[in-house]
Amino acid sequence: MKRRRFIEQMSLTIAAVTFSRDISASNSQKKNLQTSKRLKTSKFSHRLPKSDQNYKRSKNYIEDIPIPEYTWASDEAYENFNDLKYGIRIHWGIYSIWNLNGESWSFLGNRVPDINFAKKAEYNNLYKTWNPVGFNADEWMAFFKDAGMKMFAFTTKHHEGFSMFDTKTTIKKRVNWIAPGGPEIEDCNLAYSIMETPFKRDIVKELCDSARKHDLKIDLYFSHSDFYDADFRPYGYHPLQIPSSEEWCKAKADDEPETEFTRTKARQKAYLTIVPDPTPEEEARMIARHRDQLKELLTNYGTIDMLCLDIWLGPRVWPQVRQTLLELRKIQPNVMFRARGIGNYGDYYTPERFIPGGKENSDTPWFVIDPLASSFSYDAKPQNYKSAKWVVNSLVDAVSKGGNFMVGIGPDEKGKFSPAAIAQLIQAGKWLKNNGSAIYATRAREGELWKEGDNIRFTRSKDNTIIHAICFEWPQNELVITSVEPKTDAFIYLQAKVPQKLSWEYQRGRGLVIKTPDNLKDSIPAEEQLAFTFSIPV
Repeated sequence: MKRRRFIEQMSLTIAAVTFSRDISASNSQKKNLQTSKRLKTSKFSHRLPKSDQNYKRSKNYIEDIPIPEYTWASDEAYENFNDLKYGIRIHWGIYSIWNLNGESWSFLGNRVPDINFAKKAEYNNLYKTWNPVGFNADEWMAFFKDAGMKMFAFTTKHHEGFSMFDTKTTIKKRVNWIAPGGPEIEDCNLAYSIMETPFKRDIVKELCDSARKHDLKIDLYFSHSDFYDADFRPYGYHPLQIPSSEEWCKAKADDEPETEFTRTKARQKAYLTIVPDPTPEEEARMIARHRDQLKELLTNYGTIDMLCLDIWLGPRVWPQVRQTLLELRKIQPNVMFRARGIGNYGDYYTPERFIPGGKENSDTPWFVIDPLASSFSYDAKPQNYKSAKWVVNSLVDAVSKGGNFMVGIGPDEKGKFSPAAIAQLIQAGKWLKNNGSAIYATRAREGELWKEGDNIRFTRSKDNTIIHAICFEWPQNELVITSVEPKTDAFIYLQAKVPQKLSWEYQRGRGLVIKTPDNLKDSIPAEEQLAFTFSIPV
């Protein structure tokens, strides 16, 4: 009898386990099916290139395939992003008062000038007297428009933690850098924002309102890490580290010898400050403030086209950050998220200070970001600014490979841009006025057909009816192109204020041969001879 009962109980247990496994497998299959359906409805793969450094640093704790509840921006938003091609990136914050090279990274110390603990305390109080009376949003946007920009990015909050918008969130814990005995965490109750300065104007609101008047797309930059708020320790190279830093901070690529904490120590050196781990209450407060500020940006400033996230928080709080993304998507479904700190949940990525050597091995949209001078923020030295030709050549190179190009500058403490920056960008804008059809809303040619040799880059119209051959230098006497066969009797022309019809022939064994006499080049104003566009109907 006992044996029979034992057998019956074992049978029921096995059946229950089998049923549980079947349910689990069924749920897993449903999730995979939901993910598959999401991808099938999009023409994009939503996969970052495996060579992207920020992807490599986060892939060890962010799932490669986003959860089924998540949705990316629409294909239409992606196409609109790919149409932009050219924009400007503005870094402005407290670091501009001291004209610090490297934006608020300087706050960590060990740069020139060196910011020690006393200087940190002084830096954190600069906002109390900051009054950037030279700032005028309409002047900025008119300048961007005249320079040929289609969008702008602006730092709503850089790593230093100072908000350039009217945030209603408050910071409860900060660092007293000059406390007796060394830095210590103290209570506080402030927003640490532009509204607490003598200026008392919402910079982000004025910029967004003016951008819409000038038909410019909006990209709001926001740093995950926050050096002022002690609740954000130890994430994103925070100046306060903790005993658990090595365990909590996991942003490390497989091919990097150093851990994130090792890199943090290298940045801070003698200023490395170890304090206790955050309490559960502090961690929850960090997540709430991080989420609330992002919600403010997507709620209070109208349609935002891009949200430029930066740095990361880490594996311990990734589930909460992921939940933040789900909530942000409900507010603005078509906002394009930069992928930093969120892996394949991102909609675009940004190669920084370099243009990929070839077409990327991913269809995820990208925007090269590169400063015009020595850093993304204000540079007072005119000799540090690159030329208009560098701007145009960089733009052409990025666009030919299927990407976009964003040039970075910053205003001074009063809100004014360097005359050197204005001069170079306005000159590049003049080139774009006559050559823009070869840049804006174009696409890359198939495969490796984006270039011929070192001098020629190609773009094409979206309907594949025109190929633009853009030469960095003037082709002496003739331009020979082997990969393009024009339509019979095609009107091939040089892009200029008045497009000029060109003599050409298609020669077997050589390809397309376009006559380019020197007097043709001389018809273009010298300041617009930055690159030369030959448009070919095909």
